[in-house]
Amino acid sequence: MFLTGLTAAILYIATAALLSLRLAGRAPAGLASKPLILVPGLVAVALHAITLYPTLFHVNGVDVSFFSVLSFISWLVALFLLLFSLRAPVENLAILILPLSALAVMLRTVGGQHVYLPANMPAGLEAHILLSISAYSVLSIAAVQAILLAVQESHLHNRHPGGFIRMLPPLQTMERLLFQMIGSGFALLSLGLITGAVFVDDLFAQHLVHKTVLSIIAWGLFGTLLFGRWQFGWRGRTAIRWTISGFVFLMLAYFGSKFVIELVIQR
Repeated sequence: MFLTGLTAAILYIATAALLSLRLAGRAPAGLASKPLILVPGLVAVALHAITLYPTLFHVNGVDVSFFSVLSFISWLVALFLLLFSLRAPVENLAILILPLSALAVMLRTVGGQHVYLPANMPAGLEAHILLSISAYSVLSIAAVQAILLAVQESHLHNRHPGGFIRMLPPLQTMERLLFQMIGSGFALLSLGLITGAVFVDDLFAQHLVHKTVLSIIAWGLFGTLLFGRWQFGWRGRTAIRWTISGFVFLMLAYFGSKFVIELVIQR
C-alpha cells in the first residue's frame, strides 16, 4: 500500500504542477487541455481510494483516527474539486488543494495510530458522519475559493490585473461559484447537525460537545453569510471574511480537538 499511496501523492503533485504551468501559460502544447491535465489527478484519486479503503474500513470497525479522517477528507475534497472542474472553471483551486491531498495520503500511509468505531454502528450515525465529512469537504473548497477571490480582488483593486489573474474567470463568476459551494456545504452541514442531534446519544459522555458547539458556530456564520447575500447583496471582502471565519470554526471542530486529544495528550 505504501507504493500505491506514494504514486497517488506523486500524481497529485504532478497535476498541481501542470495546472500551475497552464495558469502561467507555459504548459506543453499537448497538455494545454483542461480534461487532459485532470487525468493524472483522477488517477491519483482512484489510487488514494485504494490506499484508504482497507485502512478506513477495518475488521475492527471504522477508523476515525486523526490521520485517517484527514486522508478521507482530503480524498473527498480532491474528488469533489476534480468533478466540479469538469463543469465549472475551478480547476486552479487544485494548485493549492492537491499538494495537501498528497501530504495527507502519505501521512496516513506512514502513520500507525488507529481509533476504531464499532463496525455495527446504527445507519443514522453513519449518515451523520458521512454528511458531516461531506460538508467539511465542500466548505474546504469554498475556503480556498475565497482565498483565491481575495487575491484576485486585491490585484484588481490595486490595478495590477496581470500575471495569473488574467487567467482566472471574471470576479462575478468567481463569486457566484463561491456562493454555490457555500450553499451546498451549508445544506450538508445542516443535515449533519440534524442527524447528529437525533442519533448521537450523549454529547458530553462522547466528548463531542466542543465539536458540536464549534460546528453550530460555523453553521451560524455560513447561514448569516447566505442570508446577507440574499437580503443585502453581500459580496467581495465581506463574503471572503465570513467564509474564512466560518471555515476556521469548522476546522477547529473537526481537527482541533482531535489533534489535541489523539496526538498531543494521546488519549
